[in-house]
Parts: sequence; structure tokens; C-alpha cells
Amino acid sequence: MKLMTLLIKAVRNVAVYNPEIQVAPDCILWPDRDRQWEAIIPIIQAELPELWVLGDYAPDKQTGPAIWLRCILADKGEHQESKLPTPIFYLPGVSRQDLRAIENCPEHLKPLAELQYRGVIWTQINAKDWTILAFLMSDQGGLGLSVAQDMATKSAMQLALHRLLYVDIEHLKGKPLNKDYFNTLVIGGDPIKDVLQWLDHETGFKNARHENEWVAFVEICKSQLAFDPEKEGVLAGAAKLANHSGPWQGVWERFCESPKRYPNIPTQIRKCQMPAPDIFANETTFGGWPQWNEDEENTLRTNLLLLNNATSQSVRTQLQQLEDYHGQRRQLIWAELGEAPLAMALEKLLLLASITQKSLAVGTIHELATAYQTLGWKADDAVLRALAVVENPADLDAISAVIRALYLPWLEESACYLQKQVSAVNYPGGNIENSKPISYPDGQCVLFVDGLRFDAAKRLNERLVNRGFNVEEESFWAALPSVTSTGKAAVSPVRDKIRGEEGNNDFEPYAAATSQSLKGGYHLKKLLVDAGWKVLERADNGDGIGNAWCEFGDIDHEGHDRGWKLAKHLDSLLKEINDRIQALLAVGWKSVRVVTDHGWLLVPGGLPKIELLSTLTDNKWGRCACLKPGASTEQSLYAWFWNPYQHFVLAHGVNCFKNGEEYTHGGLSLQECLTLQLTVSQSSGDKPTTQLEVTDVVWRGLRCSVAVEGYFAGLFLDIRQLPADSSSSLVLGIKPVKDNGTASVVVENDELDGQKAFLVLVDGEGTLYAQLDTVIGGN
Repeated sequence: MKLMTLLIKAVRNVAVYNPEIQVAPDCILWPDRDRQWEAIIPIIQAELPELWVLGDYAPDKQTGPAIWLRCILADKGEHQESKLPTPIFYLPGVSRQDLRAIENCPEHLKPLAELQYRGVIWTQINAKDWTILAFLMSDQGGLGLSVAQDMATKSAMQLALHRLLYVDIEHLKGKPLNKDYFNTLVIGGDPIKDVLQWLDHETGFKNARHENEWVAFVEICKSQLAFDPEKEGVLAGAAKLANHSGPWQGVWERFCESPKRYPNIPTQIRKCQMPAPDIFANETTFGGWPQWNEDEENTLRTNLLLLNNATSQSVRTQLQQLEDYHGQRRQLIWAELGEAPLAMALEKLLLLASITQKSLAVGTIHELATAYQTLGWKADDAVLRALAVVENPADLDAISAVIRALYLPWLEESACYLQKQVSAVNYPGGNIENSKPISYPDGQCVLFVDGLRFDAAKRLNERLVNRGFNVEEESFWAALPSVTSTGKAAVSPVRDKIRGEEGNNDFEPYAAATSQSLKGGYHLKKLLVDAGWKVLERADNGDGIGNAWCEFGDIDHEGHDRGWKLAKHLDSLLKEINDRIQALLAVGWKSVRVVTDHGWLLVPGGLPKIELLSTLTDNKWGRCACLKPGASTEQSLYAWFWNPYQHFVLAHGVNCFKNGEEYTHGGLSLQECLTLQLTVSQSSGDKPTTQLEVTDVVWRGLRCSVAVEGYFAGLFLDIRQLPADSSSSLVLGIKPVKDNGTASVVVENDELDGQKAFLVLVDGEGTLYAQLDTVIGGN
């Protein structure tokens, strides 16, 4: 029950009488010499319509002089409210003693003096006026609560009265009601959040608060943080937050829960003088200072650049040393805010170092492919993930130094070995004359994605599995040369109706029946339609009947346009492809087969260039070229997939015929030629469900920590009132599930402690993957 309800009940109960021996009182007098209740009277009047106030004439506020109140009582005057309960007259600035001494009663009160005999007075059992403190503490007519009696508490209690009215009495029982409690109540119940808001926007915070709220805020800071905002100022507060020692540790922890809510705080801290670091400085003692993090990033950048000309083994050794020193910075808020890109990239560079330590250049082509499919592709993925965090040229140079030192030699070795094996036993992708037919079950849609490299297909697979789809993988060697004009037709359902013309210099095949070039795509689509296939345009998902071909996603175009920056956009491109697959399955296709034409090489700073005179070629691409009739070269010749009698030149190793190419393809390497086809279908049931399980839920206060098993990549933890409604979130900020399957969030409002809620796991688009009933704070 709310305190205001109990207060109203206490005042009204004074008029209770025994009709056997008493008459009903004409009114209730509420004296308040110190005017302690005056500020909340307008609030109480909304719930207590029979309450009238002694004061200047203002009938719209049920306020007027003593003679007017007598008129109200006599059902005379402008307001006749005969149906109301016993009238209550609130008398600010008037004590019971003022009324009792009639001969000395002030003139303006004399019309009310005799009402003390016709009515009753709401007073304590000792006949004293009810003060706020007395009403809260007294167990005889009051609430019987434990309240501190010092002047600071009395002052804070007065300021908090308007909020105290709405507090449930059960929440007050057993609590130490002191100045901190009342000041906290004044400022809204969350002083730590208020401190952070003040640090983030000092002027706006103060201007948005009433004087009482600001006074209470200052008192709370002085009491709980040993800090005076008025006298010491916002920069002193920012410095204390950065140091986060003593009582400021809790403020820092709250900031770390959701630093993006307070975007100006890092700027405020940067304005402060950071203590001089000593040789023992680390993330524990200086982790709150962005300046220290920047210094550490600069040091790491310098050390990475020094690896440019080091041996591979030396690079690996030094990377591990750098990880041991800088790795912990990934746990700081500066990493979450994007201010520790090199520390973030270091984790991926260390993975790259580990994978590239093992050579792929051993065994047969089949063994080479198996090693790449098992582990090797992760080196390509690590390179992209390291580059994805880069924001400026200096960081790019540092990361590129390591990539070129470790990745480029590893690429070169495996490409040369593959080329050597192909020269000895032929290319496993074969040519049109010896290619095996592919069957397509009824209800399957073939989705062509240009440039879906093996590692990108693995990422797409993970996304699809996380959405609850069944995914089957099948490796597939791209047609040579590994360019779109050759490879796209080779993965089409009508490849048996396509051939290549001898003397062709653009790698474009033609329709066997008509000799019409497939360049531009029209005649390929015509072949598909003539073969009974539906061709779906970009916005058309079809009807799920028969078979269909569609093209979506252009990773290759983005790679040629952006170079190394493709790494920063790959995930968004894969999300679009993921969404298209979902849309196709949603309309009724039994399965979607994802195919691609080729992979690619990507090395920041460019691949090494090899010379091939333009006078020898009819057409020269990044990694392949058509020789002019009669021309010769030391570079290896390979047969065109569409015509084994037509040969072309492929650059040796991972060399390139053009200068400065960061992204290219067309050659013979695992990255360009070994692709991954995915066959995607709905899981059993009407709706995809994620294969994951929440194995542990632990509440410590208002912090909820969970452990998850299964496919949880890309998922976030939230606590909600309604599981499917993101606007009902109760936490400071949703948090991603970490690589080890754990996550934790903090509920913002401590008044929710003990209430039921839902623990949910969602992806970045808000799709719900799992939900559990929970009780905030634990059961």
C-alpha cells in the first residue's frame, strides 16, 4: 500500500465516532505550524476531494480565508459540496495551540477557533502537530518505521516527500531510512546513473532538474562518493571515474555496462591530467584512462611495424609476447568503443600465425584440399577479421606488416605446390568434356553468388545454422580460369549445353546449339528457360514449384571496388544473402543450392607483380591472360574449361600481371579455385529453431550471467518484460554472447528486484532465438 493511501486513511480516521455516545464531527482540522506538508497538499487534494486549505482566496484550488472555510462548512458560498465526506481543513503555519488560546488567537483565525469543539483535530497522541518525521516513526497513529533523526535526514526527507507519497510501505519496512535514502528518492532512485548523466552532460543534467533534486544530488555525491559536484566540478568527477577507486568502483562498473549511453565521458576524461604511469602500469591501474589506452595502441602499432622485415618465426614469437601484454585490453571499454583496434586485431593475427605455421604444401591434391578445408581457410578468415577493425592508414600499415610477413609466404607456398601438382596430374576441376552431370531435385532453387570464397561460405553457413536451417556442404573446384565469364556458366544447370570457341580471348563461352555468346547473361537465361527452369529476378522469390535459378549478392564487385576494405563489408553482404535464402525457403522452395564461380586473393598492400608483356597477349587480366597466336612465355599454360584445345597463361604462385592489386582472381590457388557449395533446407517443424541451450543462469544482485552451448555466434543477451518486444528491455544495454559462450547484463531499476521477466537471446536484427522465464535478482 502506498504511503499516500495510508496518510489519507490516517487523516480521515480521525472523524470516526461512536454514534451511541457521540455526534459526528463537523470537520477535521489539520494544523501544520512548520508547513511541512504544504508542498504536497495539491497532490493529496487529487485523492482527497474534501480537503480545503486556509490561505488567500483561490476557490479553484479549494483555498480561501477562515471565514470562507466557515461558509464551506455551512454549505454557503461559491462551492457547496454537501455530498462530500467530513470536510478537512488544512491549516499551514497554524498550530493547535494557536487555536486553543482563543483570547490570543489571531484575528484571521478566529472564525475557525470554535471548530475545535465542533470538529476534531488530527494530532499526535501527545497533542502535538503531526510532523513528517513523527508520522513515519510513530507506532501510535503513524507508520512505525525506522528513521534517522539527524538534521540532514530531516532536510532530505522534506525534499523527498513528493516522491515518498508513492512508495509502497512494504519497501520501507526494515530499511535504514536516512539522508542517503531520501536524497536518492529525490533524484529518482538511481544515483549512479545520475552521476554518469551529469558527467556526460553537466549543463543539461542540472538544467533539467528542480532545485530540490539538484540539492539532493549534491548531498548524495558528498555522502556516498566523498565528492562535491558544486565545489569540485565535472572534470574532478571525470578523473575520479577514470581512477575508479573506493566508492567510484561501482560508478565505473555501471559505466562499463553501457559506455555508449554516455558518449561524452571519454572526452571529459581526456581533459583531465592522467597520473604518470610507472613500470607497473597496467589495465587494472590505468584502464580507466583513454589516454593510457591510446599510448598502448601507439606502442603496439610501432611494435607491429617493426615486424615488417622479420622472419616468420620471429614474427610469431613477438606476436605472442605482444598478446601477453596487450591482450587484456580487449576486455576494456575502449575496445567496445572501437578505440583499441590493434588490440582487437592482435587476436586474429595470433590465430593467423598459428595456422600459417603449418604448411599446406604436402601430399596429393586431395590431401592438400582436405588440409585447406579443415584448417587452412581459417587463415583467410583471420586476415579478413583483422582488417575489418582497421579505421586509419597507420593501423592498416601495422596490420599489413604482419599479414605480409606471415600470410603472403604461406599463400605463395601453397599456390606453387598446387600448380606443381596440377602440372603433374591435371586439374581436379577438369573441363566440360569430362565433367560429371549434376542432378537437381524437384523444388530446388539454385542461387548464384559471385565471388563467394570458401571462408565467406563458411561464415554464411554459420549464419544459416544459427537461424536453425539444415545446411549441407560440398567442396567444388572452380572452372579455369577462375573468372566469372568462365565459372558462372560452369555451375549452371545447363552447362552441358555450353561450349567454348577456339581462339576466344575473353573466356566467354557460347550456347552450343546457336553459337551465341553468353556475354551479358541473356542467352544463359534463355538456355535455362528452354530447359524448363524458372529465372528469378532480384526481387522475385518464385512459387516453390519446379526448379529455379537466381543470382544475388556481388561480393566480387565489392572486392574489385574496395580492395582490402571488402573485409569491413563482408558480413553485411552475407547478411543480405542469408535473408534472400530465407525468403526463398519461406515461399516454399524445398531447398536452396548456393553456388559460386570462383574465390579470390586479398592481400593489403597488393600482390607481387610479375611481368608479361602486353605485346604477347590479346587480353590480360589480374591473374590470367590470353596469348596472341605464336607468342610464347615462361609462364605455365592451362587448358580452358570450355575448350581443352584453347590455352591461357596463369601467373605463377600468387603473382599478378597488374601492379598494386590487393584483390584479384583468375589464377590457380586454393583461395581462388576451391569453393564451397551449400544446400540449405528448412529444419523440421514450421519455424526454424536455433540449436542452442542456455545451460546456466546466475543472478548476483541485479546482474544476470548466463552460459550458452550450441550455435550462439552473433547472439545477444537481454532481459525483457515481454520476450518478443525489444522496447520492454529492462537492462542497461544488451550484451553479445562471448566466444566462450557467456554473457552478462545488468537490470537498470532496482525496484524490479523480485519481479518475473524473460531472459532472451536475439541476433543483431532482433530475431528471437531462445527465451527463459526468470526472476530478477534470483529466486
